[in-house]
Amino acid sequence: MARREETEQEPAAPPPVQQPTATLGVGMVGYAFMGAAHSQGWRTAGHVFDLPMRPALAAICGRDRTAVEAAAARHGWAAAETDWRAMIARDDVHLVDICTPGDSHAEIAIAALEAGKHVLCEKPLANTVAEAEAMVAAAERAAARGQVAMVGFNYRKVPAVTYARTLIAEGRLGALRHVRATYLQDWLVDPESPLTWRLKREHAGSGALGDLGAHIVDLAQYLTGELLVGVSAVSETFVRERPVLAGSSAGLSGTADGTARGAVTVDDAALFTGRLASGALASFEATRMAAGRKNALRLEINGERGSLAFDLERLNELSFHDHTEPATSAGFRRILVTEPEHPYLEAWWPPGHALGYEHTFVHQARDVVRTIAEGAAPVPSFADGLQVQRVLAAVEESAEKNSVHTPVPVPF
Repeated sequence: MARREETEQEPAAPPPVQQPTATLGVGMVGYAFMGAAHSQGWRTAGHVFDLPMRPALAAICGRDRTAVEAAAARHGWAAAETDWRAMIARDDVHLVDICTPGDSHAEIAIAALEAGKHVLCEKPLANTVAEAEAMVAAAERAAARGQVAMVGFNYRKVPAVTYARTLIAEGRLGALRHVRATYLQDWLVDPESPLTWRLKREHAGSGALGDLGAHIVDLAQYLTGELLVGVSAVSETFVRERPVLAGSSAGLSGTADGTARGAVTVDDAALFTGRLASGALASFEATRMAAGRKNALRLEINGERGSLAFDLERLNELSFHDHTEPATSAGFRRILVTEPEHPYLEAWWPPGHALGYEHTFVHQARDVVRTIAEGAAPVPSFADGLQVQRVLAAVEESAEKNSVHTPVPVPF
């Protein structure tokens, strides 16, 4: 009898990882909350996923020299700039990532596209529909030159959310009837919280509506594959004056400057109902004044054959009810979305080892790189961002007109 080592071959060595042959130099404008999150995404994506291009953190930009240099050192950027125009002009910057307040999105994005750069822009796309339309026009011109323009709706990149879209697209819920979407936070409950840029219309465009509502509007349209065609809304500003901020804000907070106070010029909360193109009904609630709620984004979608629910604070899970099962055994069941067959998870940990908030930005970076390398259509595109902006504008118009039903323009 032959010995085992004489009859069995050594297992074949795994194929070598394909190293990217091109570099995608990233220049980012902004270095606070979203800047840190995007930095994490760019820094990590190439170490987790086999990418066709290698992201390189070329330069980060901000107005405060000391602060932006500290951010560059902390997050791994090769250079720091204080003028975004100078950053766009750099030869080692191929993509401009915009993480600034909304009032500067249009100017920076259009300039970057006209300079031949790809663009990733944080949500909401702009402060007004007119600005968003100008950005879409610039993106369309740039697309003809092979450039990509994407908007950063990072919650699309949660594996459970992407998988939920697949289930709905496969018809597991049948014809859709209802969408319920809420996004609740509490970081403004204290009336002495300072007047950060997110509370000023000239910088933020709107309050909880644009900050939180943009996410749930986008998710509702993304998951259902339908557009909102009309809304009826109410909104309220509960605290109309706040302490003036001393210096710049850090993340969502900051330090008050003595006793001076300034006017809050955006909404604290917005509630609205809507109708999807199919006739399905939707409800939305966005507030930063819900005591005890830290980052409570939840969606439930009901159809003729079943229901799906997602909770961001349990972001590795879906709740699914199959209404075609016998009533004696039917009910909501938990789907743990951690299998390698689930979206994005082929490169992460063994099943059951959960991901978190920061991974959405890694997935976003992966998708941007692959879209550029493959010459694919960007998703979500600037046009998707414009459509969300149109919904937000209709919500504001309805709220100003005592909740009158307001149509949302939709593309043909």
